[in-house]
Amino acid sequence: MSVPRPPTGVLPGRPFPLGAHPEAGGVRFAVSSSVAEAIELCLVGPDGTERRVELTERTFGIWHGLVPGVIPGQRYGYRVHGRYDPVRGVRCNPAKILVDPYARRITSGQPDLDKALGYLDHPITGRPSPVDSLGHVPLSVVASPGGPDPGIKPDVPFEEMVIYELHVRGFTRTHPDVPAHQRGTYLGLTHPSVVDYLVRLGVTSVELMPVHAFADEPSLLRTGRHNYWGYSTLGFFAPHPGYASVPGREAVEFRTMVAALHAAGIEVLLDVVYNHTCEGGVSGPTLSLRGLDAPAYYLLDSHGQDVDLTGCGNTLNPASPTVVRMVTDSMRYFAEELGVDGFRLDLATALGRPHGGGFDPYSPLLTAIACDPVLARCKLIAEPWDATPSGYRIGQFAPQWTEWNGRFRDGVRDFWRGAVGVRDLAYRLSGSEDLYAANTRRPWASINFITAHDGFTLRDLVSYNHKHNQANGEDGRDGANDNRSWNCGVEGETDDAAVLELRDRQARNLMATMLLSTGTPMLCAGDERWRTQRGNNNPYCVDDETSWLDWTDPPRAADMLAFTRRLTLLRADSPALRQPQFFDGRPTHSGEPDLVWFRPDGKPMTDADWFDDTRRTLGMWIDGSESLSRDREGQQVPDDSWLLVLHAGEAPTEVVLPSVHYGRRFEPVLDTSTPRGVPASVRPLRPGEIVPLPARVLLVFRATRTTR
Repeated sequence: MSVPRPPTGVLPGRPFPLGAHPEAGGVRFAVSSSVAEAIELCLVGPDGTERRVELTERTFGIWHGLVPGVIPGQRYGYRVHGRYDPVRGVRCNPAKILVDPYARRITSGQPDLDKALGYLDHPITGRPSPVDSLGHVPLSVVASPGGPDPGIKPDVPFEEMVIYELHVRGFTRTHPDVPAHQRGTYLGLTHPSVVDYLVRLGVTSVELMPVHAFADEPSLLRTGRHNYWGYSTLGFFAPHPGYASVPGREAVEFRTMVAALHAAGIEVLLDVVYNHTCEGGVSGPTLSLRGLDAPAYYLLDSHGQDVDLTGCGNTLNPASPTVVRMVTDSMRYFAEELGVDGFRLDLATALGRPHGGGFDPYSPLLTAIACDPVLARCKLIAEPWDATPSGYRIGQFAPQWTEWNGRFRDGVRDFWRGAVGVRDLAYRLSGSEDLYAANTRRPWASINFITAHDGFTLRDLVSYNHKHNQANGEDGRDGANDNRSWNCGVEGETDDAAVLELRDRQARNLMATMLLSTGTPMLCAGDERWRTQRGNNNPYCVDDETSWLDWTDPPRAADMLAFTRRLTLLRADSPALRQPQFFDGRPTHSGEPDLVWFRPDGKPMTDADWFDDTRRTLGMWIDGSESLSRDREGQQVPDDSWLLVLHAGEAPTEVVLPSVHYGRRFEPVLDTSTPRGVPASVRPLRPGEIVPLPARVLLVFRATRTTR
């Protein structure tokens, strides 16, 4: 092996913090590799030529040095010298120029798969590839600190949150008010029309789909497709360059975006993918971690193969100190320097499976995140599953975590399509105590959602029984088959007025159930605008109108938007509907328990009633006389009492309103049988009055307290 001579003029520098940092008239570089025998820093000029500088200092397994004269904007990468022993996971190959895992800026463009492969003939038994990858892969760039202050964090209490999941590119790609060059960018989200839309919708927190720099995974590169969603990370510290309106200013524009949203009182949450990278399995390219130190970064079996818990070819090792340090450093950087308020961790179960074994909610990585003094103050949301059957771990994360509640999604979908009774529904409406109370969590630990980026949109959920994923290039094999959807009698688009009316009503039922349930609601961007993906439930590689928001306002879209705004306003103004503590049947000032369930005849539910799976109608009375919600000063906030009536039966029926103990009068507030949820009559109803219900409807009544 030929190792270059030590350079002159290079100072030792320090090992921490890792990455490239301008200081003392140059830039200090530091990169971790326990398997390297030598590491070259490659400084790449504007013409593509490189200057190689050996980093001779090694401390704690970190190679470092301060190179005078280097300035921000310098492109660079690393070449690693050492053993090539794929059976043990070691793939040192100096022909491959590698992205710095801590790079705060990465050039745009996709890798050339043939040039980026680290092997010839076979990934395990083959020889190292001598093909130089320089010029065919993305490079790291020395970034300078700067940009606007991201502003004061809104610090919205969980019980007040309304989360809105959106894609940076897709959200404003066709927005007519956003300047053309800013559509689909970080700055697109700063436009006053966009911010005002979010505020009027009642959104308190946007959850951005992945914004870490990402690259197309091997399966897409081989077929000429591109990753649209971004769950294919290349660098965990660099904002994705494709979302910048001006190349090279992605960090500045990102901070500008955060500042604009914070100024409107909206939090910024990031969907982060710390479970795998874009390098795929061992047959994939050598772009960064694989060439630096695969055994320190990835879960590998005894033959050097990647252990795949993610369905994406590789899995980061959550027991590795190198990974724990990288992930927590990344999260702190985005929280402190770029101003984000929280994180949703994709396939979070994989982060709790050290060495690829069983799930441990106190794994090294999950514990390090929860105990970090900076990250402990951030919103932490877990996606409580991975890509394996044993990875489904809803309700099993540690107390500091909230979770995407897949059981809420499935149970509510099943109820409204008439597939189940009311027993599970009651748990979901009241905060999923069965999942979250045992380890001291609160109702807002349940992130309640009906739809998300992966799966049908709300419109498609009531329009398709089957996925239609031909556009994804996988012959329809991708995407979930268990959608728990109902097309209301016709598959796909139709002009049948009765079918369209039923679909609209079912969508309103689903939306209302989510926004009125105890817990933290999450909307999927565009559902309130009646967005369709034409039955595609996995358009991860479809970057066109299928995935973008349509900002025109046809009547059905305008009605759904008005209905959603009505719901978020009702939730915001009604503390009893978003209480921070579980109901426990305790007596209140009204003399009644804090929560009572009713049958259609106006009588409380009995134990036997809960096990009648033919029931399709349920009343939920919430006592507001002793609401446990509090204002920002900590004072308890009183509220009226509320009665929700949910009827998923296919035929009309009647319900009897509860007795005077539960309200002297019942004022209609919401009716999902009308296009915008406005009740046909607002006449207050008397206790014991019979109320006719059309098929498949949700009604909300304000129940005037008896103590008033």
